[in-house]
Amino acid sequence: MKTEYLKERKVIMRKLKINNNEVAFFAVGGLGEIGKNMYAVQFQDEIVIIDCGVLFPEDDLLGVDYVIQNYDYLVENKDKIKGIFITHGHEDHIGGLPFFLQKVKAPIYSGPFAISLIKGKLEEKHLLRETEFHEVDEFSEVHFKKLWVSFFRTTHSIPDTLGIAVHTPQGTIVQTGDFKFDLTPVGNLPAPNMQQMAKLGEEGVLLLTSDSTNAERPEFTKSERWVDIHVRKVFQRIKGRIIFASFASNVYRLREASDEAIRQGRKIAVVGRSMENAIVAGRELGYLKIPDDALIDPSELNSYPPEQVMIMCTGSQGEPMAALSRIANGTHRQIAIQPGDTVVFSSSPIPGNTTSVNNLINRLEEAGANVVHGYVNNIHTSGHGGQVDEEIMLRLMKPKYFAPVHGEYRMQKIHTELAQLTGVPKQNTFILENGDVLALTKDSARIADHIESMGNVYIDGRDVNDSVGDPEIRERRMLSEEGVVTAIAVVDLKDFQIVAGPDIVSRGFVYMHESQDLIRAANHEVFWAILNTFKNHKNIDRRILNRTIVSRLQKLLYDRTGRHPVIIPMVTIINGDSGKSKHHKKGHSKKQEDKSKAETPVTAE
Repeated sequence: MKTEYLKERKVIMRKLKINNNEVAFFAVGGLGEIGKNMYAVQFQDEIVIIDCGVLFPEDDLLGVDYVIQNYDYLVENKDKIKGIFITHGHEDHIGGLPFFLQKVKAPIYSGPFAISLIKGKLEEKHLLRETEFHEVDEFSEVHFKKLWVSFFRTTHSIPDTLGIAVHTPQGTIVQTGDFKFDLTPVGNLPAPNMQQMAKLGEEGVLLLTSDSTNAERPEFTKSERWVDIHVRKVFQRIKGRIIFASFASNVYRLREASDEAIRQGRKIAVVGRSMENAIVAGRELGYLKIPDDALIDPSELNSYPPEQVMIMCTGSQGEPMAALSRIANGTHRQIAIQPGDTVVFSSSPIPGNTTSVNNLINRLEEAGANVVHGYVNNIHTSGHGGQVDEEIMLRLMKPKYFAPVHGEYRMQKIHTELAQLTGVPKQNTFILENGDVLALTKDSARIADHIESMGNVYIDGRDVNDSVGDPEIRERRMLSEEGVVTAIAVVDLKDFQIVAGPDIVSRGFVYMHESQDLIRAANHEVFWAILNTFKNHKNIDRRILNRTIVSRLQKLLYDRTGRHPVIIPMVTIINGDSGKSKHHKKGHSKKQEDKSKAETPVTAE
């Protein structure tokens, strides 16, 4: 069953419950969670969208590839959408675009690196030709009839990161995007433009919505330059082959690794589609200085001594199908772990991936590799600002109202407390949930509405229509935890007799050869469930039979085992002479009943 979000239905344009002079801010995703970032500012008949990301599923979302937003409201009001403004090119900010653009056609405004990554995604979904792009930078302005948008330069773990200011008739609403104050970025790239931020603050910020990811850390997040120094030190002590794993979009980290590899005279092989795309984009835009002769095809690796090569690959989060996992498992076509290999993890696990990453590290060690990882070796720093960075942003912006975003509830709560310490009155801070509508004027702010349709859509394929809803997720969990029991029977509804069966088959519930008493009792229960249905219902169909079988079998199995397996009745109905003796509805054959009591068939596993 598809989610309600995906069903075809008559589109009814819903209106927000706000006054005509109020401007609305609401999150479609990104509140109470890290990922799925998508925010909107609406004034009357104009909507500006900021980011459109995905959330990577945790282990309990079985079979799910991505979690995206339920954007019913935006689909219903798509004629009001003026554009999608992208803060930067990380998956939790752009990964949802291929799905959203299947529902809503809207122009995209973004920096050059994010545009390059987005184009690669849309090309895979055959959406590139019909999508309109506008490249912007920190000095750009985009004007609509009632709203206009400006930008300011920030720093993060990816190039071309922008904060976004939406100017409305009631005041300016600022969304910082992901940020930290890196005053010494690598590659002679510019530092955050604090003058722009201060100018916005002096002109007046009505509402600041700011990144809360590291609100629990009472620190100033270290510069990428600090990581660059330690990556060099790690590389200099490695004598064999280097396998370098990082987020493909962390171009700064890729630059640090490639620069040092080239200094050491190593050739570089790039493995993994997203890594290949990032290297191409980074070189084209000048963020990576990798000459053509430094790159080799993975098939050429064995032509060079181990100390003369480095492999850059995806899979630093333990993704089972990523290159590094396949290398660790010995299933990669071209690369296998060799004695003396050193795998460098220059990332930290995102929430939900810790177990997968630890398992991957163990597999690599077992295969014979040395593993260098994360904060332990000073080769990773966060792209998100800690409390000191957040306080600096608040001081520069001097907002009248404040709403933390991009973080779980406890992070949002701490961030509001920081805002209060920097001078924002407590009554002017709001911890919002996805779907909450904050209505603002120059002198007021209130939670005026809640868009009920906001929620999760689970994608278990490549398309927005390849989705499952909460019922399917619950069934998958039940299957994984409780197993499945199938009840099979053939019945004749003309003569009211059981022609074959019932038989019980168990998968993942009990081992049938060791549980024959339970299986025999289940067979009896299904037999009597069908018999009683014949006696107690005038009009019998498959739904009545299935419902009765499931109800009685559930009770029996729970009473005997304390478990709730998924029960699948498979009743085949025939309407005619079965070749057996005739039976009447209220006088089912005593011979058949006695036979059932004596021995109900058991289906072996």
